[in-house]
Amino acid sequence: MDLDEVADRLYALPPSEFTAARTAEAGEAKAAGEAGLAREITGLRKPTVSAWALNRAARLHPGELQELFDLGEQLRAAWEGHDADALTELTRRRGDLTGRVSHLVKEGARLSAAAAAEVDQTLDAAVVDADAAAQVRRGRLVKPLSYSGFAPAPVLRDGPAARRGKQGAEGEGEGIGARGGQEAEERRARERQEAEERRARERQEAEERRARERQEAEAAYEEWRDAVAAAAEEHRVRAEKVATVEKKLAKARRKLGEAEQRLEVARREERLARRRLER
Repeated sequence: MDLDEVADRLYALPPSEFTAARTAEAGEAKAAGEAGLAREITGLRKPTVSAWALNRAARLHPGELQELFDLGEQLRAAWEGHDADALTELTRRRGDLTGRVSHLVKEGARLSAAAAAEVDQTLDAAVVDADAAAQVRRGRLVKPLSYSGFAPAPVLRDGPAARRGKQGAEGEGEGIGARGGQEAEERRARERQEAEERRARERQEAEERRARERQEAEAAYEEWRDAVAAAAEEHRVRAEKVATVEKKLAKARRKLGEAEQRLEVARREERLARRRLER
């Protein structure tokens, strides 16, 4: 048994079963003489509900997730290459595919609105960030992921820049000046998009921070609640043993008292018999 095997088993479980299963796995490792492994197992964090749903999807729908991750690679390549046409098409596909994968993740998971939003947030992070995609693919998430860097922004398909781009492609009389104007408009659109995304990320990060603090508080409460329950059970078992010993001790003391009384009677009778003999 090693940590990877144990982690794979634990992170496939619903959060409600995680703590008990982790305790059992750590106990088995300790009983096998692997105290170090037992400590590592005990240190594995319980996943949030949204993280569990994504971990489950990594096991049930790996193909669909990989399709989304592959699209993310193409999207990043188009962004780096300033390929507006590719960005337009990939952004359209991204919306459709993300929606389909999101539905698969949430299906049967009974997520709250907040947890469902965390699933979508994590999928968005996995599309634009290769490290996030690798974490989702591994299926051992503890909490939802987010992305704070510059992400590929949607391409404006109906705005002034897009219309000018179409006219430039169709007209024969437009030259470098028109392309320069289009590029400037697209650059301004990207800057506006980045500013909006930055403000949205700041709001999102504040909400995530509050959510993490609450989740950590809930996790700590659950850990201590389990510890209290275990301590209470141990106290009950030991109290029963003490009560049993005390009953046996009381019975032994009673018998000792009876024996002392018999001894005293025997000594008194022995003294009387000796005095009669001496007469």
